[in-house]
Amino acid sequence: MGESPFRDDLFAGARVLVTGGGTGMGLAFAQTFAAHGAQVAIASRNAEHLAAGAATVTDATGTEVLTHVVDVRDAESVAALAATLESEWGALDVLVNNAAGNFFAPVAEMSENAWRAVVDIVLDGTFRVSRAFHPLLRKGRDASVVNIVANYAWGAASYVAHSGAAKAGVLNLTRSLALEWASHGIRVNALCPGVVPTEGARANLFPAPEMEQMITDTIPKGRLATADEMALQVLWLAASDYVTGECLVADGGQWLAGNPFYTLGKLVAD
Repeated sequence: MGESPFRDDLFAGARVLVTGGGTGMGLAFAQTFAAHGAQVAIASRNAEHLAAGAATVTDATGTEVLTHVVDVRDAESVAALAATLESEWGALDVLVNNAAGNFFAPVAEMSENAWRAVVDIVLDGTFRVSRAFHPLLRKGRDASVVNIVANYAWGAASYVAHSGAAKAGVLNLTRSLALEWASHGIRVNALCPGVVPTEGARANLFPAPEMEQMITDTIPKGRLATADEMALQVLWLAASDYVTGECLVADGGQWLAGNPFYTLGKLVAD
């Protein structure tokens, strides 16, 4: 990661869980929290990704990382994760709901399974994990939840309607939980990140170089985002103890200019 504007011990002693933390942005979130003093746990469906991700964080920061295989679509799997961290830590200070999935598909041709695959991970998974960890967050220190959304959550999500509907639901859930849990000492916010060219994003959303350039052309800042700079936004939300129910948009101004999924989706669908 690059130079941080935050002091190295900002999260000293904090206990942090990142779902979808084995790769991509989730891994950057985990590494950045660890670099600022936190104890970190990462969870995802893929044990190999978790092992590799944990090794990456340890190599970079010297911090040992807890790993746990979890399927956020399954309540029993999520409950097992909560039980593990209760045994290990007894409380949780920061939860980052990052697990997600997305791919292009026109609604008229979208199967029930395709719709459910995304909504069940993104929206229902965020609900399941948040609910399961509520008791541990109540025991936490300045507890905070950060949910990851997208800049089409409040607009149109053509050709990725399953993701758009799910992210819109997560944004509403974020604000609802912010109200419900404020008296429990838990803040709940959302980050809307810019487009980060992770391996998964390139494979599912812009596999061709010209498609990546089309996305870049819609961003007023003139470039794609990096996972490290998005991680700093998550840290800011987790550390800002008077901010709750907010959605921090860090997309280089793209949402002001209009998201590119209509154009990209037509290329894929047609």
